[in-house]
Amino acid sequence: MRIVADENIPLAEAFFGEHGELVRLPGREMSREQVRDADILLVRSVTRVDAELLAGSRVRFVGTATIGCDHVDQQWLADQGIGFASAPGCNADSVGDYVISTLLLFGEQDGVALTDRVVGIVGAGNVGGRLVERLRALGIRCLICDPPRAEQEGGEGFTDLDSLIAQADVVSIHTPLIRDGDHPTQHLLGERHIEALRTDQILISAGRGDCVDSRALKARLARDPDLRVVLDVWENEPDIDEALYRQVAIATPHIAGYSLDGKLRGTEMLYQAMSRHFGLPLRKRLGQLKPENWLRRIAVSRRAPPQEALLLCARTCYDVRRDALLFERYRRQYGMEKGFDLMRREYPTRREFSTLRVELKHSAGAVREVLESAGFAIRAPRKS
Repeated sequence: MRIVADENIPLAEAFFGEHGELVRLPGREMSREQVRDADILLVRSVTRVDAELLAGSRVRFVGTATIGCDHVDQQWLADQGIGFASAPGCNADSVGDYVISTLLLFGEQDGVALTDRVVGIVGAGNVGGRLVERLRALGIRCLICDPPRAEQEGGEGFTDLDSLIAQADVVSIHTPLIRDGDHPTQHLLGERHIEALRTDQILISAGRGDCVDSRALKARLARDPDLRVVLDVWENEPDIDEALYRQVAIATPHIAGYSLDGKLRGTEMLYQAMSRHFGLPLRKRLGQLKPENWLRRIAVSRRAPPQEALLLCARTCYDVRRDALLFERYRRQYGMEKGFDLMRREYPTRREFSTLRVELKHSAGAVREVLESAGFAIRAPRKS
């Protein structure tokens, strides 16, 4: 078989190489000519997969190593008898690390503890739902707006978007991009909701760029520059609005879910789905191939203040400021559009909180509880 894969899918050779020739290509530049003779197509979110790309090809299976699927015409694939798989939940903890890092940063700036802020989660699917679990484990009060889930599960435990904005100190958006139907999310946060944000609120968008009306947001920030906005996703990526870029507090190029661990899970999930589709045996497992974290463990005293220990461990694993500074360097050197994609292509290896083992002396009850809730692996002391 011939396999065409996005160049940013890690371990593609290790998982798929035994099944045929594997060709890597830049995802944004894939063309009909390049995929015409492929049997399997593996993409990420930047490749539009539809009839324009695949009509007349011999592709029999398409996999996207992402949670979101709005870039794939699934109905057309089904009509052609082409198998399809995505990777739901693969990078949920990576996005959660991004949000927690952001909350810790602003908490440090403001002298506010994590538990002193109410966090509103808009979209509680694989990513948002997992984030709610982690934040609540940390003792943070969360509000959830997810109309499709509320319809299926009953309204208890959910709130509407207007109420969430009125009550939350942080509004964090994690919805997929849905353009029509009963619950469209394109410009879900439109002018009315953007105008309703308080200046002391924090807005985080790490789902899909089109879920926030960037024009309305730019106008609001021009009037109220103290409103803090964190954008990882943007309308018109990679050619994003440079004026809006300069207005936000933290800007990153769609990398919230770009941990190595999340991407590796996505590759394994596609390998498993492809194997099932073609009736092939599963010979590879991520545990056999996953590289070891270069920072294997860190020791923390039981006398450490729990929030200080959390800040130390979180910053050791991931600091959102580093990505914002790196994006600015790429933008200055290469321009916005090229720099956006080049940073994603050359993104430094980033590991999730769960890959760092924290060695605690004695029981370290409060410290242990906080670090485990945040997602760190705890190494218990040896018994004498």
